[in-house]
Amino acid sequence: MRLINILSLVALLTILSETATASTYQFHPSVQKPISLKSGIVKAITTKWQNANNLAVLEQAVEDYNAEDIVATASDAASAIIYRRLIVLPLDERFDPPAGVFSHGHVQTGDKMSLPRNFWTAIQATNAEVPWLFEVSRVDGVTSPRVTFPPNMEDPKLDKVVGGAIDFRSPSNYVFLPRWMMQSLALKPRDVVDVKLIQTVPAGSAVKLRPHSSEFVKIANHQAVLETELKHYSALVRGSTIPFDYNGKRFYFDVVDLRSAPRGEKVPMAKVQDCDIAAEFIRAKDQMKKKVPKNDD
Repeated sequence: MRLINILSLVALLTILSETATASTYQFHPSVQKPISLKSGIVKAITTKWQNANNLAVLEQAVEDYNAEDIVATASDAASAIIYRRLIVLPLDERFDPPAGVFSHGHVQTGDKMSLPRNFWTAIQATNAEVPWLFEVSRVDGVTSPRVTFPPNMEDPKLDKVVGGAIDFRSPSNYVFLPRWMMQSLALKPRDVVDVKLIQTVPAGSAVKLRPHSSEFVKIANHQAVLETELKHYSALVRGSTIPFDYNGKRFYFDVVDLRSAPRGEKVPMAKVQDCDIAAEFIRAKDQMKKKVPKNDD
């Protein structure tokens, strides 16, 4: 028993020295090893500790940044709570509101995220107007490199997206995002992002959407479906790809163009909730001609 304890201690000290030199903000899922008793109890204990330590290092780095670089340097009480550096995890059906609540059944087909409690306090402190919007952005040198997508998918180039809140019950260092948001920012679970309550997004007046499938446009009442489903988005970001569900099938749409009210300027993001916004479809992605490589001969 004493030998096992000594071996465990040596292994843990080795791991600690290795993780101390790693980036405190970049979490690599590949370092999380499967735990199995088949390789022995010492190995299982060591692996479990290593997994927990890797995550704990990340959580501590995020917590330290929020305390030292945001809260401690804030010019006033409101500034201390409208912004956080957070760890990303995917939103799932456990966050689905009860039946009868507006967002029920739209966890993945809306722009709502689960946020820490401080953002609800920020809304109250700043008297923010509805819709409450939160900007999620990649951080240079902090967020890990973009996820690589399969060859048949376009790699997203967005550095930020914006959306609303499904609730304010996530742990203090975490934000839970719908899958399309994570894909738009090319994030993987436990990447680190910045999240901020923003009140400068202009009201939208018009949006152009490109369906990925021409099947959606063939739906007899597709314009009515669009208007109904678009209500689950508080705002849109040009260059993002958003999903709708209809008749048991999920459809995807590229946000190609956004115009603000009242003058119709082209903008990178715009509110669509409580706005009189004109939505227009353009040619579906599957109907576009594929570019033929030029022959240099």
